[in-house]
Amino acid sequence: MVRDALGVGVAVGLSGFAFGVTAVGAGLGLWQSCALSLFVFTGASQFALVGALAAGGAPLTAAAGAFFLGVRNAFYGLRLATLLRVPGPVRPFAAHMVIDETAAVALAQRDRRGARLGFTVTGVTVFLLWNLTTLLGAVGAGALGATKTWGLDAAGPAVFLALLAPMLRGTAARATAGLAVVVVLSLLPVLPAGVPVLLAALAAPVVLLLRGQFHARGRAGRDATEPAEAGHTEQDAAPGAGRGEDGS
Repeated sequence: MVRDALGVGVAVGLSGFAFGVTAVGAGLGLWQSCALSLFVFTGASQFALVGALAAGGAPLTAAAGAFFLGVRNAFYGLRLATLLRVPGPVRPFAAHMVIDETAAVALAQRDRRGARLGFTVTGVTVFLLWNLTTLLGAVGAGALGATKTWGLDAAGPAVFLALLAPMLRGTAARATAGLAVVVVLSLLPVLPAGVPVLLAALAAPVVLLLRGQFHARGRAGRDATEPAEAGHTEQDAAPGAGRGEDGS
């Protein structure tokens, strides 16, 4: 378990280099880039923020998109709180470590001790490496010059898609992602940068609403056919059914 946690931590932590490069390419300074990794510490939200800024979006709009994307960590926290039962003084530090990877490793364990150990090893490894590689990426971006010259401006979206891809397992998830892409591409030419991403979040409730209606219609159809089938069966089973009045 420790080996797996270290593997996840190292693999994800090294992605901080791409964030550092992308953040500087979006116009952030060295210390601004490092502060984001230190205090925000949720990769997808960080990439969403600098991506919106790089596209010319307003800071508040970019921050709103990053915030809504980071809300998912709160739901992880609700599940992990009952599993880990972290002591009160340690909870603020543990809450800061609640990300996709720590939640996945912790929830995969069979007991509380293993979950705590997996959560801690993964969180500390990712946090240290992510911040270190963010610093290296931000410093290296200045030495490299314009990130577009090297094609590094695509690093952020590429890492973001890599984080998103494993989550698209079910039909609803794929439909939500597809609808979100359509919304963004349709609104990108007519709305300020960052706003289409916020509106794309509406794809989730739309898909859930349509799926609920589909299941409701399916249940209604089954309920409508079951009484008829039951009545037909009872008629066939009734004495004298299908025969004359005298039973012949």
